[in-house]
Amino acid sequence: MSTDAARGAHGDDPRQEWQHWHEQRTAAVASSYGPLSLTGTYWLSDVPEGRIPDVPGEWRTEGEEVVLTAGAEDAITVDGKPLIGSVRLTADHGPIHESRVESAGRRLVVLRREGEWAVRDFDPESAARRAFRGIEATPYDEAWVRPGVFRPYAEDRHVRVENADGKERGLGLAGELVFDLHGAEHSLQVAVEEDGSLWAVFADTTSGRDSYRFRFLRPPAPAADGSVTVDLNRALLPPCAFAAHFICPFPPPGNTLDTAVAAGERRVVAG
Repeated sequence: MSTDAARGAHGDDPRQEWQHWHEQRTAAVASSYGPLSLTGTYWLSDVPEGRIPDVPGEWRTEGEEVVLTAGAEDAITVDGKPLIGSVRLTADHGPIHESRVESAGRRLVVLRREGEWAVRDFDPESAARRAFRGIEATPYDEAWVRPGVFRPYAEDRHVRVENADGKERGLGLAGELVFDLHGAEHSLQVAVEEDGSLWAVFADTTSGRDSYRFRFLRPPAPAADGSVTVDLNRALLPPCAFAAHFICPFPPPGNTLDTAVAAGERRVVAG
């Protein structure tokens, strides 16, 4: 359901809209190939012999492609057909459940980052998915909905930031999102997505204590004058909060707020 449809369904009640969003978010995380199902990210440069532990098939890089070789014992299908022999693959970009390679219900997803190839193993039977009990989140409070303004840079900037796997990678930034909170002005460096919406990686004084060590924020596309609503009720846990095998970027310099954002998603609940 789209955001507009959700608003109509809930009578423009922002609390009900938020509850609906939270329930849909929880369902997506818990789905068969949601982030909880990721059991490994394997960089092919670390396995020059082509054999990934506990992953069927032989995986080798060849120029701008990955070559997967399998026998009948590997029980691999590509595009729904059994693979016996070799196939050339490029990076998967669609939903996980539509990725090309499957084996016994697991989706083996080809990934490329800064020229490096990897294979991700999404297993619906993962321990994290079985243990998941929900997402701890602060109930909706209109005080966390702040008017803001997007100020684009004259030129996009690129910074190197540490990622959750301990490696530094590039992060593109297109401008700053400025808003008032707790009586003071704050700003976050943001990227602009293909649909015009914004994306920020941020931390605050609750990070690592009362909430996960950092979070994401995805405001809508700004209006023509740069105005945009900053709804901190929808602060998101990053994928690496659900599975340690994601390579989420840490907040860039300047994106750690010196105030508490006691709103939005806080931590994963597992049993």
